[in-house]
Amino acid sequence: MASTTSSDAAKRAKLPSLTGLRFFAALSVFFFHSSLTDSPIPPNAPINPFADAGIADWFATAFGKAGYLGVSFFFVLSGFVLAWAAKPGEPVTAFLRRRLLKIFPNHIVVFAAAMVLFAGSAVTGVADWLPNLLLIHTWWPQPTVNLSVNPPSWSLGSELLFYMLFPALIVPIRRLRGRTALWGWSAAMIAGMVAVQLIATHFVPDTPKSTITPISGMQFWFGYLLPAGRLFEFVLGILLARIVLAGLWPRRVGFGVSLALTVLGYAAALVAPFQYGFVVATIIPVAALIGATANADVEGRTTFLRSRPMVWLGEVSFGFYLVQGVTIFYLRSLLGEHTYSVPVALLVIAGFFAASLLGGWLLFRFVEMPAMRRFGRARPRTPSTATQAPAPAHEPSGDRTPVSAAARD
Repeated sequence: MASTTSSDAAKRAKLPSLTGLRFFAALSVFFFHSSLTDSPIPPNAPINPFADAGIADWFATAFGKAGYLGVSFFFVLSGFVLAWAAKPGEPVTAFLRRRLLKIFPNHIVVFAAAMVLFAGSAVTGVADWLPNLLLIHTWWPQPTVNLSVNPPSWSLGSELLFYMLFPALIVPIRRLRGRTALWGWSAAMIAGMVAVQLIATHFVPDTPKSTITPISGMQFWFGYLLPAGRLFEFVLGILLARIVLAGLWPRRVGFGVSLALTVLGYAAALVAPFQYGFVVATIIPVAALIGATANADVEGRTTFLRSRPMVWLGEVSFGFYLVQGVTIFYLRSLLGEHTYSVPVALLVIAGFFAASLLGGWLLFRFVEMPAMRRFGRARPRTPSTATQAPAPAHEPSGDRTPVSAAARD
């Protein structure tokens, strides 16, 4: 049974619950980073602060795939909210200006902080840090480049590719009509994700082994970091938005069901071969969670995710994610390789969390929002231009679509 929500109602809907849900995705990345037995920055010392070997192993195992789940969620969500908020006929330059302002100001600030605090002494030259600054570093297979400077910024290389291609991708996807076409292409995107890991497993060299994963550095790059391979998640998000907008989301797949699927998918990721835990094991639950949460907002159902605190946490989640290279990896390096009793280790993790949340808020409040307000809109036309091309008295209702922070992102 498909939802009976009309497409017109869907187009008018805000998505506050999706905004709140973003924080839990960022939080899963936080716990993943805090549990690492090998830091991504040299000398790759442990991040995990627990001295008790049993607890440390449990912590590392329990959150060993949480970061991959969170990043996959963000990639699918990116396609979803861009398609949700897209307006036919919008100039490509206006779209790209907003998208670049979304990521580059925050990225440049954290890049500079990382270079001053720790990365400046680690990178060997301009060939290491310049690709990172330009967010093209994940096209390089060398770990000294693709995880250079601020390691969490690797995902922005994929986001940059998504933004560049979205104006072209949305055109044919808008032409898709009906349940069979939309769900069929969604299935094809999932098949593409499986194909990426099959190629990485069987055709990419499995030596030398990575210093931070049980597979080779080349397999990790091809199966996880390479932006081209992550396009399938982004396009799936675009298709999911079209499905919800068309009122084709199955009513039986609500938030509770999708949350249960996410738990099962995560359990599968923990026992699956390592590279299949990146995306494949959890992608259907992630898609269900995003689609069901958006559909709940469309139908006006109340969820705790749309509360003011959760929306605020969702708004700062991008900065909260991006600063973790400094607030976890760098701060942990200042503690050396010391490990701690359970109460002290919990305090260390709480300190990481507080520093990350504060850093995320500072970026949102003093970098991201001022940049968007100042440069996010085209300059008003001059009076002479306005006289030559007067604006209509009333815009079409479809052009006044209100969107939440999730859709703005």
